Amino acid sequence: MTSSDLYFIKQQFTLGAYPALISLPLPDSSSSDYSQTLLYKVRAHLALGDTASALALVPSDTENVALRAAAALARGEEGLETLRDLCVETEDDEDSEEWEKEMVKVLAGTAFVRAGEIEEALETLGGEGKAGDEPAALLSQIYLSLARPALAQKVLAPALKANPDSLVLQLAESAISLVTGSQGTSGEPYAPALSFYNEQVANPSISSAALLVGRAVVRILRGELSPAQSDLEEAESILSRAKCEQGTSDMLAAMVVAAGLSGSKKGEADELWSRLSTQHPSHPLVADISAKEVLFDEYASKFEVPSRAIAVV
Repeated sequence: MTSSDLYFIKQQFTLGAYPALISLPLPDSSSSDYSQTLLYKVRAHLALGDTASALALVPSDTENVALRAAAALARGEEGLETLRDLCVETEDDEDSEEWEKEMVKVLAGTAFVRAGEIEEALETLGGEGKAGDEPAALLSQIYLSLARPALAQKVLAPALKANPDSLVLQLAESAISLVTGSQGTSGEPYAPALSFYNEQVANPSISSAALLVGRAVVRILRGELSPAQSDLEEAESILSRAKCEQGTSDMLAAMVVAAGLSGSKKGEADELWSRLSTQHPSHPLVADISAKEVLFDEYASKFEVPSRAIAVV
């Protein structure tokens, strides 16, 4: 059974409260919660793009396969072979606990997706029998990235039926709502996603910029631009207080969209775009727009302006 302290740690990670999670002290090394708490702190650093701090937390001589997998994920493509070996190693490993084996799959699947090895990620996370909560949530995210929301829902449905209170599954379900515009029972677009974010933002024990950005995205999609901008300003305040520049990428991307759609004061959207493209040049929105700019310039260079027609009297 998960202790209340470990439940809180998992809740913080799932809901994107990474700076708060990083600041929490580790339990005593003899505690049964020690390894899992350490793993979530490592994963929080990785989520913020701080691989150096993540690697520094993992003991070089650890025998815990989940921590070894987290270190391999931090090493990027250099760690892929290690992750493949760990997946094979844990298949019939009777010494490792089930949570360790599940985390190896999740971390390996994440690494394979980042490396563009989608089929390998699906094979790693699928396996035989019922997928755990995190593998099912990650599988659904992969199918959404492949524009296959029906498959994402198919993967998620049995996991949610088995564990309807799982936060990571509820978060994955809200992502499907964002993609499909599902209305739920209320008949309003994106209602399931908005309901999830409203409930979690209201939790006084969680201060998460990621939650506020998520709700802002829902509100942008619903055309509620002023409330969305309020959420984004609050998210920026949380990150600023935490001095967490690494967590601002999605927030800035949402700010760019909200400012552009709302017709904010002149130059605001351009200023926000400059911040996003300078601070986070690899963000998907920046990469997409940059690619389109290159394509436009390429076609523009091939375009010949026709000579002006002269009327003949």
